[in-house]
Amino acid sequence: MSVTICTPGTSTCQTINGILLDTGSYGLRIFYQKLTNVSLTQVAAGSGSLAECAHFADGSSLWGPVQTASLILGNEPPVQVPVQVINAAFGSIPRSCGTPYTTPSEAGFNGILGVGPLANDCGETCVSSTIGKYYSCSGSSCSGTTVPLASQVPNPVEFLPVDNNGIVVQLPGVPASGAPSVSGSLILGIGTEANNSPSGVTAYPIDVYGNFITTFNGVTYNDASNNPSFIDTGSNGLFFPSPYGATSGPYDGLLPNCTGTNSTWYCPSSTTGLTATIAGSSGSPSATVPFQIGNFNALANSSNNVFNDNGGPITGAFDWGLPFFLGKNVYIGIQGLTSILGTGPYFAF
Repeated sequence: MSVTICTPGTSTCQTINGILLDTGSYGLRIFYQKLTNVSLTQVAAGSGSLAECAHFADGSSLWGPVQTASLILGNEPPVQVPVQVINAAFGSIPRSCGTPYTTPSEAGFNGILGVGPLANDCGETCVSSTIGKYYSCSGSSCSGTTVPLASQVPNPVEFLPVDNNGIVVQLPGVPASGAPSVSGSLILGIGTEANNSPSGVTAYPIDVYGNFITTFNGVTYNDASNNPSFIDTGSNGLFFPSPYGATSGPYDGLLPNCTGTNSTWYCPSSTTGLTATIAGSSGSPSATVPFQIGNFNALANSSNNVFNDNGGPITGAFDWGLPFFLGKNVYIGIQGLTSILGTGPYFAF
């Protein structure tokens, strides 16, 4: 997808494509190499410049300064918000940030647009304490800092004048064998326009950390600290602890890991049908969700790139990635904002 970013207070803008849509994170993050025609305003942190380390579920990270931009999403009016400019050469990268991506080619995207169910990427936690996320940099020296909400990188959708209470992700289904590519839509707002009015969907409340409840193979995933459960367009598969080798349960032995270079994916001998129960963060409503896991080696050796049955192991979490979104409209309500589906945060399908 693409976004248009402008120098604050001016009509000097540029449109940047290759943006990853991520419902599991918050805020716009763009590699500095792509900002060729605009000039953004640095956000201060005490006597220094504000910078951020953004961590992601796959272990990757992004580092760079926080700057103010004027942002245009679709045909909406421009909104002025803090964004992260991805720049591994800015200041001195804290050890806790690991080895952040340095270029778009290394990352596989030009930027990330985080439009998950929360209002910003840290909230009150970073207002009152330093947790290895935001830093104040003076020259090459960077140290952890607290940050007021107004300076944190926010979900930009909440700043829109009308269509600000959530989003709708529309993606078509794909055949069992996959597809070379798919084209979908990100629709802004829920119940605010003719094209975003929900019908026949159920809303599942999410907690303040963006998690709901998933029960799979007798294990419940519902704790943000130890075993989270979430939906995430930024994950390119379904990721969950393998039931392979379990001493009991209906899926014992069905999901071995692949061998060779694809060992972080599942390779069952044949496509395997599974089910999990999804519930709102308070335990209701709930629904049984069927899904499939195919042999990733076979999928990767095909001519296709988009699959509804690719998955892999993850420790202590259930990540409903991109395959979950294929073939349905998924509504995501933003924290504290109300629609005809209720008050966010929630997701609905």
